[in-house]
Amino acid sequence: MNKSKILCSVVSGVTALTMLTSCAGTGETSTPSSSQEATSATTMPATPTPELEGYNLLWSDEFDGNTLNTDIWTREVREPGWTNNELQEYRDSEENVFVKDGNLVLKAIKTEQNGKPYYTSGKVNSQNKADFQYGKVVIRAKVPEGQGLWPAAWMMPKDESFYGQWPKCGEIDIMESLGNDTSVSYSTIHYGEPHAEQQGTLKLDNTTFSADFHIYSVEWEPGEMRFYTDDELVLTVNDWFTAEEGQDDKPYPAPFNQPFFVQMNLAVGGDWPGNPDDTTNFDKAEFLIDYVRVYQKPSYDMNVEKPPMVFKEPLADGNYVYNGDFAAAEDLTDDKDWQFLLFFDGQGEAKIEDNMAIISSTNCGTEEYSVQFLQADMPVLKGHTYRVTFDAKADEARDIVVAVTAPNNGWNRYYPDTPKDVTTDWQTYTFDFTSDTKDDNFARLEFNLGKRGYTSTVYLKNVRYEDITN
Repeated sequence: MNKSKILCSVVSGVTALTMLTSCAGTGETSTPSSSQEATSATTMPATPTPELEGYNLLWSDEFDGNTLNTDIWTREVREPGWTNNELQEYRDSEENVFVKDGNLVLKAIKTEQNGKPYYTSGKVNSQNKADFQYGKVVIRAKVPEGQGLWPAAWMMPKDESFYGQWPKCGEIDIMESLGNDTSVSYSTIHYGEPHAEQQGTLKLDNTTFSADFHIYSVEWEPGEMRFYTDDELVLTVNDWFTAEEGQDDKPYPAPFNQPFFVQMNLAVGGDWPGNPDDTTNFDKAEFLIDYVRVYQKPSYDMNVEKPPMVFKEPLADGNYVYNGDFAAAEDLTDDKDWQFLLFFDGQGEAKIEDNMAIISSTNCGTEEYSVQFLQADMPVLKGHTYRVTFDAKADEARDIVVAVTAPNNGWNRYYPDTPKDVTTDWQTYTFDFTSDTKDDNFARLEFNLGKRGYTSTVYLKNVRYEDITN
């Protein structure tokens, strides 16, 4: 057993919340005694786990030893394709999961089987060994870069069947990164039936999350979760739900009112990152975790209520698009009104002048949303019909992809991704859609200019989004 810090003996099947109540909820210091601290022969000095004001230390692993602490962690074994169409086989192997130089190493390995590439990798979880309900999880890690690599540190419920299988059970993603663009880190929760999610991101300038170690954390409380990357708040959520298909929602704050466990893995391929290619260097395909620390407050207020949904108010003329006439210049990098975003090799710029949005690109990127102009917080009410109208032209004939999306509801489309042919002359475009799903106060009206091979400048004006329900 390595130098992991545990306030009480971790017994399989006993949640960490129980351990805190029995031995750490008395206001005593969170530093474990010598009898509680496990040791092993190692050249790494023991790392003291710091105290955190307002919290007691529940458990931690500093990975100072030379073997995996199996009192906390289990190497998970899974066949290829088990989830998300991922390619890797997770193995109980010290080639894929090992402790070295003060870090837990999850390593992806490329081999060959039946004449085709075959991938193995590592995943660990603390299920039935260090489960807990509510607390602050802090993880310091360095992600690998490379097309198709997908490192993650996340949490799942100890009993996935309590509210029903995923996504009804809930999922807390403290950190995910995609190896083809490690300048961006994602923090997400999944929940509900139908599947819903809320996600925050942090994009670095002039460096990447694979260049060095970074700190990722979540503060999980009965009625709210807050996610941080390097102490910068990236996401606050408090309005989740879960339900069986066709039934009423379970009482809030379900499904996030049950014990969860921590897990970390390095996936290869899958629906989100895509498969590795010839540029992926598997010699460096290692997800390094410096430590995992779990803290808990002495008590939590369990008497919480779901906040009411707040919907954006229309302007006096009924338009829900603010600054739809582009009369005012805006900071397009903030999250107010119009936003301009670049992803996955998209390059370009946008500005507002002369009552127009002017969107130019020098590289269309690999996804339709690689070059994206949008306005968020559009209301979508079940049974309501909406009309979107806008004028557009381009320097050269091309198309743009327009959609009304649901970033908090599984990225569903209220209006599907639809190419619109744009010419060098101004034209007016109109489309209607009716929603048959749950109310949504965070839909997005998107104009996507990526992937399709065009880089000619696009001009927009007179954008409207209005409720035309009879």
